[in-house]
Amino acid sequence: MKKITIFIALIGLAFSASAQEEKKWTLKECVQYALEHNISVKQSELDLESSKLDRIDAIGNLIPSLNGSASYSDNTGASINPTTNQFENEVYSSLTAGVSSSLTLFDGLANVRQLQRAKLSQLASQYQLEKMENDIALAVANSYLQVLLNKANFDAIKTQNDVTLQQLQRTQDLVDAGTLPKGDLLEIEATNANEQQQIVVAENNVKISLISLAQLLLVKDYETFQIVDEGYEVISTDIAELSPQEIIQNAQAKRPEVKLAEKSVELAEKDVQIAKGSYYPTLSAFFSYNTRYADNDFLDRSLTDQLWQNDGLSYGLQMSVPVFNGLTVRTNVKRNKINLERTEYQLEQAKLDLESNVYQAYVDARGAAKAYEAALSALKSQQLAFDYATDRYEVGLTNAFDFSQSKQRFDNAKINVNQAKYDYIFKLKVLELYFGVDPEDIKL
Repeated sequence: MKKITIFIALIGLAFSASAQEEKKWTLKECVQYALEHNISVKQSELDLESSKLDRIDAIGNLIPSLNGSASYSDNTGASINPTTNQFENEVYSSLTAGVSSSLTLFDGLANVRQLQRAKLSQLASQYQLEKMENDIALAVANSYLQVLLNKANFDAIKTQNDVTLQQLQRTQDLVDAGTLPKGDLLEIEATNANEQQQIVVAENNVKISLISLAQLLLVKDYETFQIVDEGYEVISTDIAELSPQEIIQNAQAKRPEVKLAEKSVELAEKDVQIAKGSYYPTLSAFFSYNTRYADNDFLDRSLTDQLWQNDGLSYGLQMSVPVFNGLTVRTNVKRNKINLERTEYQLEQAKLDLESNVYQAYVDARGAAKAYEAALSALKSQQLAFDYATDRYEVGLTNAFDFSQSKQRFDNAKINVNQAKYDYIFKLKVLELYFGVDPEDIKL
């Protein structure tokens, strides 16, 4: 019975390991995993959490403070009795306790504007996180497509080498029969050797690109990491049919770069207002309650009686008027105005950069589409030329060198189609992100 249990457990482990090895990642899974584990994204999330705490601090500045205090001491020699306020030269114990509260009534609206600034800062951190997620998603998509490209090139080279091996066997038979010269066989053998070398290089490129993608995702199991490499064809998208102006307008409304720059301007404006608040007086209200006890009370009152009868209140208003502070307020206001002007320029530059980037992405996508169509047309022509060269070679109307040249042009045409195809797909993904597609929703 024990052996059967062990046998079943081993089968279960083997099945589990096999299932894990067969796991293949889709692009969406890669993007989601990267957004959950990427260090830069995590840091941006921490910045967002920190900005939320700043907002709580700002709210706290608008409500009264409340503090309690208590002190117990043993006294020897000459000291002031807290219950009589007289000097006494004897040993006694005393206790004082109290609570105090204060509230800023007016400080040039600094506290109010600090809260407004904290809210703006939280939004800015949110936009920074969104920008980081977009950058990571685009990097993952690019790396993912690179793997697909390398796999497609590897398959194309391997398929064409199968054709070469067939021709090699046929040429060997014809040379043995004396129909073809040995030079044709040597030419085909050289082609085969060159293709075998290309297969090794292409296979290494696949492995390297998979490792690069795994590292980007922070996946440590490089050996079993694989992606879904089937069904990825060029998907027509309505976004590519829009005008650049429509895409730009949508990008300016949705993209985090411009929103982040706009919040930076608003933060700088708020900093100027806060700095100007230091020109105004500060008015605050205070309240305190205290009581005391001493064990040498001459009336011999109990602890409860003393705490009740020796208590006291104090309350009032306090005003601080700035007169001269070494010109620090004036220079601080000017410094924040300079920073405001700088952020306004940065906002203008962000809009120009976004417009330029969208135009570039639009032109790249349209150009990549034309390049892909041209590559498909070239492949069709090279296919016909290669079929023709094959027919002529098989009946002895062309030599092995001309046949190998035709085959090489056909192989290069297939690789060019792969390159153009995945370049076009990537350009479409860039355009989608600029249009405002959520990073986790990008698909192939």
